[in-house]
Amino acid sequence: MQNTTVFVELLDAADKLSLDEQETLVEILQHRMVEHRRAELAKEIQDAEQEYRAGRCRPVTPDELMGEVLS
Repeated sequence: MQNTTVFVELLDAADKLSLDEQETLVEILQHRMVEHRRAELAKEIQDAEQEYRAGRCRPVTPDELMGEVLS
C-alpha cells in the first residue's frame, strides 16, 4: 500500500511540471531503465560464465536446446 501512495504522489508531482520538464523526466527515467537493464544483463552474463567455468552447465547444440525447451 505504501508503494501505491508513493506512486500516486509521484504522478501528482509530475502533473505539476511543465510539459518540457515532463519530457525531460521521461527521458531521464528511460535512460535509467536502460542502464538498469544493462546492469542486470551484465550480471546474468557474469553468473552464466561462472556456472560454465564451474562445470554446472555444458555446451549444447541448438537442436538439443530446443528439445529441452519443448519438453
